[in-house]
Amino acid sequence: MKNLTLITHPLIQQNLTRLRDRATQPEEFRRALGEVAALMVYEATRTFATERVTVQTPLEKTRGVRLRREVLLVPVLRAGLGMLDPILRVIPHARVGFIGLKRNEHTLEAATYHKSLPEDLSGFEIILMDPMLATGCSAVSALDLMAERKAKRVRLVNLLAAPEGIKFVHQHHPEVPIFTAALDRKLNHKGYIVPGLGDAGDRLFGV
Repeated sequence: MKNLTLITHPLIQQNLTRLRDRATQPEEFRRALGEVAALMVYEATRTFATERVTVQTPLEKTRGVRLRREVLLVPVLRAGLGMLDPILRVIPHARVGFIGLKRNEHTLEAATYHKSLPEDLSGFEIILMDPMLATGCSAVSALDLMAERKAKRVRLVNLLAAPEGIKFVHQHHPEVPIFTAALDRKLNHKGYIVPGLGDAGDRLFGV
């Protein structure tokens, strides 16, 4: 699929297997999710724009690079919080925004209950993070919110994705690249990813 990157690194896939296992308890689930998120962000940020700079080493001047734009991390509440701290350890200078979305279990549509974002997003490299890309409704709602604030460079990072969710996101935002560790088979009648890993938020927080 266009604009889809499937990350198959062995360390990611090993931890993803732990996440899928229903016997994995919340503490271990949080650890494994964090390790996957930290590894995935290397691939997701590979095409960040840089610019050349000169620095003085203890011995002489040399050329290096720095990121051209400020980075904004946006977890979708609540499950996206499990990805935030591990990615912040990789990009400690990043700013953080939040989008809270709740899915209607009958219509499967997403309703916004919280948003905390800069008013103008045009100058940022943005990483939108949510462990699951199921129906795609939450992702599209978040992307719509950011588009209203002139976001131009957004990358969507998910542990798991369903074909239906990818299709829905790219119908509404075809320019957004999606990074995922697994493309699962389908959605069931409740809108859950199959085989999936259950409700990521419930398993992350134990409730």
